[in-house]
Amino acid sequence: MSYIQASCLYIVATPIGNLQDLSARAIETLSEVDVICCEDTRHSKRLLEHFSIKGKLQSLHDHNEKDKSSRIVEWLQSGQSIALISDAGTPLISDPGCYLVNCVKQAGFDVIPIPGACAIIAALSASGLPTDRFYFEGFVPAKSSNRKARFESLKEFEHTWIYYESPHRITDSLKDLQSVLGGERIICFARELTKTFETIRKDSIENILQLMHDDHNQTKGEFVIMVQGIVVDKSEENEAAISLLRLLIDEKIPLKTAAKIAAQHCDDKKNKLYKLALSWQEQL
Repeated sequence: MSYIQASCLYIVATPIGNLQDLSARAIETLSEVDVICCEDTRHSKRLLEHFSIKGKLQSLHDHNEKDKSSRIVEWLQSGQSIALISDAGTPLISDPGCYLVNCVKQAGFDVIPIPGACAIIAALSASGLPTDRFYFEGFVPAKSSNRKARFESLKEFEHTWIYYESPHRITDSLKDLQSVLGGERIICFARELTKTFETIRKDSIENILQLMHDDHNQTKGEFVIMVQGIVVDKSEENEAAISLLRLLIDEKIPLKTAAKIAAQHCDDKKNKLYKLALSWQEQL
């Protein structure tokens, strides 16, 4: 008996390399929905054929998502069930689909995730970098000056941060990262995840660049770059600033104003003090 609901959109994760990572639930969903929306019908056809799935494929990508979404809502209104897949991994994660999901929800229909492979999570889980908190940047800008600006904005971030990079920009991207963060900053790069030549390497930016220089094969494939956040030495906290901050907050001064005053009077960073004040508030 099918569990597929009529008039429902399913967000189905597909493999990022190894086809055996497609879950049994995903296979059943794709086999039974009325329409499967995908980025590239030729690419997705190969996946479906591997699992003997005969699906009605419809293209949905960055250039046609807005036009196609209204049609998909009409299909849902007629009682059809729809699946959305990407070329690899979980849809909407640096891929099209957000506009569609919002249209479907606004029209009053259910959106159900069928979880599975996701390059960010797979890479992070094997990186050896802190995973309790992290930030995902997506694809960084192609132009070097814009890319450096993004790296500069994340330079002082205290938690692991992650971005995607393509093979034809990976070397220039890491050189820009080195110029902004310094060669000693620890990163982990993951390439060709779940595929035959999968590589996951944690080292300094300088050593990773040397590895790619020595072995050009390490510049091939799709990349997940994970950057270790800055290590904050709690022993160097400005006790005077913290004391003043607490006093100002006790006097009901707004957090941003209190952080600004404490930073100015005690030669500290306003953003750091504001984050500290927010953490106190969350603990109340």
